[in-house]
Amino acid sequence: MSSTSQLKTSSEASSSLGYVTLTEDNFQTEVLESSQPVLVDFWAAWCGPCRMVNPIVEELAADFAGRAKIAKLNIDDYGSIASHYGISAVPTLLLFQSGQVVDQVIGVAPKRVFASKLEALLEATSSEQAA
Repeated sequence: MSSTSQLKTSSEASSSLGYVTLTEDNFQTEVLESSQPVLVDFWAAWCGPCRMVNPIVEELAADFAGRAKIAKLNIDDYGSIASHYGISAVPTLLLFQSGQVVDQVIGVAPKRVFASKLEALLEATSSEQAA
């Protein structure tokens, strides 16, 4: 057995799906200090609509790889973070830019809704950098 077959951490395992699994340990660096826009899916295992959003989140992670970060936070495991952002229903997806919440979607929505919000933020960010 080679040394590369060690157990993966949760963030390494989820990175193979394209998104980052958030914890109290990495939320600051992965979301608040990110140089890229970050879409955070606040979810719970018992939530049926969250299971409907999950494949969309995985597709968005692939579609926006290298341009935006897609992340998931389990509210049952990290309720203090969810509470800090006023999450009262799941799924709730918050869009962060420069550590600030700039948009949100509560509930299930088509992929194009999330994609258009990310594209608009990326366009605004590139316009600001060009100016």
